[in-house]
Amino acid sequence: MKIRSYQTQDESAVIALWDACGLIRPWNDPRRDIARKLTEQPELFLVGTENERLVATAMAGFDGHRGWVYYLAVDPDFRRLSYGKALMLEVERLLTARGCPKVNLLVRNSNKQVIEFYRGLGYVQDEAVSLGRRLIPDLPAP
Repeated sequence: MKIRSYQTQDESAVIALWDACGLIRPWNDPRRDIARKLTEQPELFLVGTENERLVATAMAGFDGHRGWVYYLAVDPDFRRLSYGKALMLEVERLLTARGCPKVNLLVRNSNKQVIEFYRGLGYVQDEAVSLGRRLIPDLPAP
């Protein structure tokens, strides 16, 4: 797998991948999520390709205090090839180069398989509660 930064022509393939991986939720318009990411640290939005086919993504950011990772996805046909691990290692490398001391990510409690994937990479559950408040409603774009 080759890892590179997201390019605008990747949008449809990225959204199809996220849909195939069950990452899209009605309250998060993926086109808006992509557009927002492209305004901040777009070089930290990574895609993985295999023979020019987009097969993986990871969206990362660093706020000066912590790094965050969202939308780690690997095409179901390409799982168990260490593509997710490769993307996470590249995200960690890029964040470390920025001076990021710690990376955080969110996984739904019900997603046991993904929790085990991250544990295998050395991630541990923090003793914290994630709270959120929507500031801008995300309705599907027309």
